[in-house]
Amino acid sequence: MNNAMKTSTKIILEELIKVFPDQTAFRKSQVMDTGKKFGYTGKDWDPLFTADNRVKIGTYDFANQMEPLRNAVSNIPQETPAGVMKMQSIVNEESNYAKKDPTFVPWGSFNDVVRIIKSEMFYPVYVSGLSGNGKTFMVEQAAAKLGREFIRVQINPETDEDDLLGGFRLINGETVFSKGPVLKAMENGAILLLDEIDRATNKIMCLQGILEGKPVLVKKTGEVVEPASGFNVIATANTKGKGSEDGRFTAATIIDDAFLERFTVAIDQQFPSKAVETKIVSKHMEKFGKTDSEFADKLVTWADIIRKTFYDDGVDEVISTRRLCHIVQTFSIFKDRMKSIDLCIARFDDDTKSAFLDLYSKVDSGVTFEENDEETE
Repeated sequence: MNNAMKTSTKIILEELIKVFPDQTAFRKSQVMDTGKKFGYTGKDWDPLFTADNRVKIGTYDFANQMEPLRNAVSNIPQETPAGVMKMQSIVNEESNYAKKDPTFVPWGSFNDVVRIIKSEMFYPVYVSGLSGNGKTFMVEQAAAKLGREFIRVQINPETDEDDLLGGFRLINGETVFSKGPVLKAMENGAILLLDEIDRATNKIMCLQGILEGKPVLVKKTGEVVEPASGFNVIATANTKGKGSEDGRFTAATIIDDAFLERFTVAIDQQFPSKAVETKIVSKHMEKFGKTDSEFADKLVTWADIIRKTFYDDGVDEVISTRRLCHIVQTFSIFKDRMKSIDLCIARFDDDTKSAFLDLYSKVDSGVTFEENDEETE
């Protein structure tokens, strides 16, 4: 078979030698997964699944085919002092630090998060709350305040073990294991933020052991990664992991209860008080060079009324702190209160948008709907 071996089949065997240097027998799925990394299909690995190579159901031994190839494989890993063969692995050495944002106003659970991070204990935290109320920003600024390395991973339904722990990458013509952000955070003792974790599927169950603060065995290399002092995991979500019953967050999933149980504490973040939110809006006005204290006060009052109505099931939408900051930015461009609000709430249905605009015109008697059509220059 060796003389007539296809190039693609040979590459599959060489890759198996690199990754599993002390192994010759493989499950069929291992061979297929290896081939898929190179974009190969059944015609490339099927020649290996012969009756002569079969040792039991679903398992094949390629000792005869591998032996002639071993000398040609230049990336044979070196033996460690413990006698364990490990494949070469790499990690992005660049450090990541959050920057202090001058618009940030400490409030809510910020001081608690700072104390948790400052303790350098492994203390997983789950932060939930409605969209746009500053969950991620709070964690980021807590890490920035303490000068701690901060690694943010945006979770989505496709996030899997390869994205989190790492996977094989072709670098300079060689296949190496590239460590993912979770392993990097563990080794560096960084703060790992799993943002919007309730968008994940059961593919994130690979984090179970990590959420217990224990070392993790990298199955693909045999390496054991120990968490360095200071490493911690903080997750943010719009829900508490039980899905979204009201349909507001359709992508939110039900998180496995055993997974949730590994978070030491949970923080339910609400919107800030009127006084705090006025400071936030005012700081954003300063940032965009368009300070208007009266407008800031009117916006916060307007948003507060809408939220109270929302909590009483009077409306289906809410104005978030983030939305207020967007209105401020828009106001710095158009210098028109009503137009700025109109543009920033256009995503709502017509009835809701009209009701919100009407409410604002009552809060701020100095504006009318017609302001949208006036020249501002």
